[in-house]
Amino acid sequence: MAKRDYYQTLGVEKGADKEALKRAYRKLAMQYHPDRNPDDPEAEAKFKEVNEAYDVLKDDEKRAAYDRFGHAAFENGGGPRRPGGPGGGDFGFGGGFADIFDEMFGEFMGGARRGQQRGRGADLRLNLEIELEDAFNGATKEIRIPSSMSCEACDGSGAEKGSQPVTCGTCGGAGKVRAQQGFFTIERTCPTCGGVGKVIEKPCRVCGGAGRQQKDKTLSVSIPAGVEDGTRIRLAGEGEAGLRGAASGDLYIFLSIAPHRFFQREGSDIHCRVPIPMTKAALGGSIEVPTLEGRRVKVTIPEGTQAGHQFRLRGKGMTVYQSSLRGDLYVEVTVETPVNLTKQQRELLRQFEEQGGTGEVTSPESAGFFAKVKELWEDLRD
Repeated sequence: MAKRDYYQTLGVEKGADKEALKRAYRKLAMQYHPDRNPDDPEAEAKFKEVNEAYDVLKDDEKRAAYDRFGHAAFENGGGPRRPGGPGGGDFGFGGGFADIFDEMFGEFMGGARRGQQRGRGADLRLNLEIELEDAFNGATKEIRIPSSMSCEACDGSGAEKGSQPVTCGTCGGAGKVRAQQGFFTIERTCPTCGGVGKVIEKPCRVCGGAGRQQKDKTLSVSIPAGVEDGTRIRLAGEGEAGLRGAASGDLYIFLSIAPHRFFQREGSDIHCRVPIPMTKAALGGSIEVPTLEGRRVKVTIPEGTQAGHQFRLRGKGMTVYQSSLRGDLYVEVTVETPVNLTKQQRELLRQFEEQGGTGEVTSPESAGFFAKVKELWEDLRD
C-alpha cells in the first residue's frame, strides 16, 4: 500500500513553517495517542504515521530531501526507520538521507564542517531590560549568567590530572569509521570517540570526563548609544563551554527598553506631553521641559495655544545609532481645566462668559462646531 504524502498526513500546506507543523503534529498526536485509544489498532497506526511524517518535516535537511525525492529519499535504510525495523540497514545514520549524502560527498560539498562543530557548546540567550537613558547615552552593564565553563581541574580535557586521552581503538585516531553499503564505502563519525579520535580511560573526577562544569559567570556588556528595542548583541565564545576542549557557544543578549515616565520613543524622535494651565494657553508665556540628556529647555507658548499643539525641538531627540546625528523632541501641550475654584474665581469666569468669552471671537472653534450642529438640526426638521 502506497504511503500517504507527509504534508497530507499532518494536514498542512507544503510551504508550512515549523510552528504550523508543530501545532498540527501536537493536535494529531493527542488525538491518536495510544493512551487515549487503548486497544485501537487503527489509532495506533495513525499515531505512528503522524510521528513519522513530523520526524521528517521538522528537520530541514530531511524535508529538503523529501520535497525533492518524495518517499524514495528514505528507502533502503536512508530514512526515518528505526534500527531493526522494516527495511533494515540503518548504519546509525540518525540524520537520514541528507546525512548519508553529507557523509559520502562531504569532503567535496562542504559537509565536513558538520564534524568540526561536534561537541561545540550551546548558544545562550539572555533578555536584558535597559532604561531609555541607557539607550540614549550608551552604557556598560554587569550581567550574571548560569553557564557551563571549562573544567579547571582538568583544563577542559576531561581526563584525570596526570593522565592523557588515548587513541581510540575503534577508528585508530581518525575520528571516522567506514561501512560498506552496496557499491559505496560510506564514512561516518566514530561512535566510540564521537569524532575526536581519542578516548578517556581515566575521566576527571570533577567533571566526569565532560571537560566542563556548571558555574555562574559575570560579564561586562557594552551597550552602544542609539540602540532600539529588540536589538541583539552577540558575545562570541561566551556561551556554554564545549565538550573536552571543543569551541564554546555564543551568548546572545536581546535588549528591551523599559517604559519611561515622561518620554515615548518613535525611532530617533522623542515625544513628551506637557500639561499647561488654561491661563497660560490663553495669555501665552513659557515653560521648561526636560530632555534625555538631563537638561531643561525653554519653550515659548504663544497666546491662544490650543490643546494638542506640538512644538518641535530640533536635535533634542534620540541619539542615532553609529552616528553623530540626533532626532527631534516633540512637546505636545494639553490644556488643563481649572478645578477647585474659589467663589471669587467662579464669579470672574462668569463675568468673562457674560462679556462674550465663549463667543465666536474668543472661541472660534467651539462656536463654529455648534453653529454647524444647529444647521444640521434645522435641516433635519425641514
